[in-house]
Amino acid sequence: MQTRYDTASAAWVERLRAEGPEQAVAIRELRELLLRAARFEVTRRQAAAPHLHGVSLEDVAEQAADDALVAIMSKLDHFRGESRFTTWAYKFALLEAGVKVRRLAWRGREISLEPERWPQIADPHAGPEQAAETARIIEAMRDAINHQLTPHQREILVAITVNDIPIDVLAERLNTTRGALYKTLHDARRKLRAHLSELGLSVGTAEEATS
Repeated sequence: MQTRYDTASAAWVERLRAEGPEQAVAIRELRELLLRAARFEVTRRQAAAPHLHGVSLEDVAEQAADDALVAIMSKLDHFRGESRFTTWAYKFALLEAGVKVRRLAWRGREISLEPERWPQIADPHAGPEQAAETARIIEAMRDAINHQLTPHQREILVAITVNDIPIDVLAERLNTTRGALYKTLHDARRKLRAHLSELGLSVGTAEEATS
């Protein structure tokens, strides 16, 4: 069954699949669109990352647009027309720009895989009963993390959910993929849920502390 696109999207796909000058013009126009999207995302994220001042953010946007273009051309057959082509393509640029800014923000920063921030999980405004329950859950999670998880699962869980290390940054530092890290994180959380359920503790509260 052939996918039905709106007229503008169909034109984009047809031109990008063409050969010669027609394709070259379409690629140039698409890159301009991607560059605008990448610039928007880089500028938006810069406001929350003042330490990036001095970095050539235009270079970041240019690289993001180039990488987004390559990704789109390699996945052109995956476009199903569920949204406008330009909307679909725009997301590639936003993703690439976001990844690159996060990596820049963590460049030169030490990545700690130790649970050094666990005490910060507790709510300082909680009442006595809630504070006691939270403390019990944290202690149970500490025990589960130390004894129920593999060293690798423990490191990944702590890095992502406790120390707030972006998963793409962690994947780059550990020379692995986002998919592999997501799988490890999923397995670790499944083990924690099972262990806490056996102890009769609130699984929902525990998940909030590791999400």
